[in-house]
Amino acid sequence: MSAACAQRLRAPPFIDPSGYAQHRPETTLLYRLVEQHYPDFRELRAGEGRSLPGHVQEEFDAYLKCGLLEEGFLRVRCEHCHVEKLVAFNCKKRGFCPSLGGRRMAETVALLADEVLPERPLSQWVLSLPFTLRFLLATERTVYRAIHTKTTLQGCSRITAKSSPVAVVAYPATRTRPSA
Repeated sequence: MSAACAQRLRAPPFIDPSGYAQHRPETTLLYRLVEQHYPDFRELRAGEGRSLPGHVQEEFDAYLKCGLLEEGFLRVRCEHCHVEKLVAFNCKKRGFCPSLGGRRMAETVALLADEVLPERPLSQWVLSLPFTLRFLLATERTVYRAIHTKTTLQGCSRITAKSSPVAVVAYPATRTRPSA
């Protein structure tokens, strides 16, 4: 890219930050661990008659393809200086993909701050459960709904009628969105 074109047509930093480098997921420790151990883990579970749920397998398989140019990409070209960038497709999953999890978290925070939460003091309540219950809640929606409803109602009874509860579930297996 010519210096003149770069100066004249530089996108805002949030779109094209200076020093941008393509994400290389295959170089991360998480990616290498999943790539190395997931196939054996899946086979071990299947051999024991306890196959992983389909959505879990989809999450792992998609993660192993996320951000890799060989799995698909979009070629982006500047109309003025004709410099090109290759942008790899992402997995569009949020279970444990650090790249997309961070983006979704930022989007959720922006939505809550800009459109959901009132401009007044807020309090935050965190319900922490034992690991065995967390896994149960991740797989059994009826159990999750019962616990969520009970804790929300108990919490709301302590708050004035002018308040509204906002629930954000913070465990990887959820497919729910924040509700107001």
